[in-house]
Amino acid sequence: MSALIHLEEISKTYKLGKVEIPAVRSVSIDLNKNEYIALMGPSGSGKSTLMNIIGCLDTPTGGKYILNGQDVGVMMDDQLAGIRNNEIGFIFQTFNLLPRLSALENVALPLVYAGISKSERLERASDMLAAVGLEDRMKHKPNELSGGQRQRVAVARALINYPSLILADEPTGNLDSTTSGEIMELFTEIHANGNTVLLVTHEEEIALHAHRIVRLKDGLVESDVQNQSIVTH
Repeated sequence: MSALIHLEEISKTYKLGKVEIPAVRSVSIDLNKNEYIALMGPSGSGKSTLMNIIGCLDTPTGGKYILNGQDVGVMMDDQLAGIRNNEIGFIFQTFNLLPRLSALENVALPLVYAGISKSERLERASDMLAAVGLEDRMKHKPNELSGGQRQRVAVARALINYPSLILADEPTGNLDSTTSGEIMELFTEIHANGNTVLLVTHEEEIALHAHRIVRLKDGLVESDVQNQSIVTH
């Protein structure tokens, strides 16, 4: 099986004056196509740094990162921007929606950068909102939606470019437990539809939705196990 993501001896060190602080220390993992993985660890474990590296939002100090057969380390800024827009769908704890745009316009936004015509953008965004159960909320602005609805808009936006990887950073962090459960069911559906999902969380019950759980501690991989409570066929 060819890995969608191949991380080899990835490290990241931050400098504060003369002090070097290692956030990630020689992490080597492969994430395969159509896997559903939770990246876990306490605050300061390096999971956010590693997620930013995987999402091409940050560059490692050392090591090699191959995404979908492409060496990320040799890319120029405009190539990295293309990867972020086309290969990766981001879902954040804070939703990151533009307040003046409707749900439909927020979802269609990545397609503007992809150079797709307005009529096709709106048609695809409409289909994607319907897929996450928001066909009756398309014209609503973010402040007219509940937290769960806003996260569904963010999920639809992340899926709009048919990315290779869905990267979700604490996606239920701002939601109550009932709404969290609904969003996690949505992630299960997304994975069942053939997407690769990487979920970053510090919550055990959220991580247990994933099929594989990678735990970080002090910038190192502490464990990498299949989730035995989910029987995969």
